[in-house]
Amino acid sequence: MINRQLLLTYFYLLIYICLSSGVILYNKWVLSPKYFKFPFPITLTMIHMGFSGVVAFFLVRVFKVVAPVKMTFQIYATCVIPISAFFASSLWFGNTAYLHISVAFIQMLKALMPVATFLMAVICGTDKLRCDVFLNMVLVSVGVVISSYGEIHFNVIGTVYQVTGIFAEALRLVLTQVLLQKKGLTLNPVTSLYYIAPCSFLFLFVPWYLLEKPAMEISQIQFNFWIFFSNALCALALNFSIFLVIGRTGAVTIRVAGVLKDWILIALSTIVFPESAITGLNIIGYAIALCGVVMYNYLKVKDARALNQLPGESIPERVTKEWKLDKKSSDIYTEDGNNSNNAGNIAGAAASESVVADEEAPLLPSSRFSYTGRSQRLILGASALHPEG
Repeated sequence: MINRQLLLTYFYLLIYICLSSGVILYNKWVLSPKYFKFPFPITLTMIHMGFSGVVAFFLVRVFKVVAPVKMTFQIYATCVIPISAFFASSLWFGNTAYLHISVAFIQMLKALMPVATFLMAVICGTDKLRCDVFLNMVLVSVGVVISSYGEIHFNVIGTVYQVTGIFAEALRLVLTQVLLQKKGLTLNPVTSLYYIAPCSFLFLFVPWYLLEKPAMEISQIQFNFWIFFSNALCALALNFSIFLVIGRTGAVTIRVAGVLKDWILIALSTIVFPESAITGLNIIGYAIALCGVVMYNYLKVKDARALNQLPGESIPERVTKEWKLDKKSSDIYTEDGNNSNNAGNIAGAAASESVVADEEAPLLPSSRFSYTGRSQRLILGASALHPEG
């Protein structure tokens, strides 16, 4: 039984790595002027959001797979709308970067994600400036600078788009922590898509109408339904694969899988897209950046363990306390109007404490650690959305 469970876990990890890499390469292929020749990133992102919102609506309202959250107008206006705005921005900028820079270089720039999240958390007051973490951030930044210097086809516009998208995503993560958790609101992947995807679609509609709609009217591009349907379906499948992986593994496993995925993706991109040449300086810089990211992940995992392993409390006492906190923070209603704990809506902790972000997935739950007995499991919580839609 143990071997079977272990094999199933590795199977989920394999699906996650394949889907994550596939979605990135698929997006690049669709947007690239050399291949499918659909240079409209906002349109592609709106297709993703519209498709995800429709699927979430059917799962929540028609098939009733999960119960909807008791959402008031105040919570929607103060939480969902600001988060959706920054989410839409990160989607826009992240996908636009595919038009200007290679997949390999984009993955190298994504090493800045912990730096951006840490800086936004410090600015917003949800994290403290620490010397050890700051040094890790400096190491990551130096590595990314070296990678950029070694990039053969360096493009300033594409780099600015990608970095801006990363910081927009980091700010959205922090807002998710500050706004949603302050209201005691808990969202799982389905309910997050249900509320945030339509709002993000509307935010993207304005720049689409002003920037891309006029260009699409005079272009000779033919809309291929199956290409865009399969692309949106892959992005949605990636989201649920991450949900499964995080539910079965610890933070260390998913982080290691993410690093492995990045290296595989960089290698694959050079094969699929021959113009995505990488240099030795690219690899050296990215390796330096990854060292900083690994050290940062180690510190965050260590901090999470220290917070959960409180002195003077036994494991059953900690579990009971966490269960009570989870139950108190849940704000889910059933058909008869009574509050209940939903298995798919377990309260999560701060995104800045344990950021496990795959920037290709349309939705990714932030997490915290819960230690019960000998197992280390991730408890799924407030949603985190990605910049590549």
